[in-house]
Amino acid sequence: MQCIFCKIINKEIPAKFIYEDELVAAFNDLRPIAPVHVLIIPKEHVETLDDLNKEKLAGRMIMAAQKIARNLNISEKGYKLLFRVKKHGGQEINHLHLHLLGGAPLAENIKPM
Repeated sequence: MQCIFCKIINKEIPAKFIYEDELVAAFNDLRPIAPVHVLIIPKEHVETLDDLNKEKLAGRMIMAAQKIARNLNISEKGYKLLFRVKKHGGQEINHLHLHLLGGAPLAENIKPM
């Protein structure tokens, strides 16, 4: 069974890409937690950051986030990039994705133990 992000990449599920190149695609999150909440995903299925073995792909995801932040006019005031890795990291979909969050001050929500 293909994951939902693979179905989006293969155009089996419609999505409006706000960025796309030969390695990655980006679209707005359906359940945003910030005024700007974009998901940047590799076109190749990689389950988690721990499974990534291509430095070029991680770099491309980050550079795509930078371009998108500039295009959405959130770059100047700042934004947050977030990889969630596996269950304890809060990853809900087993396809690597980078969250680009911005458009408002973003509080740090991780408390010391």
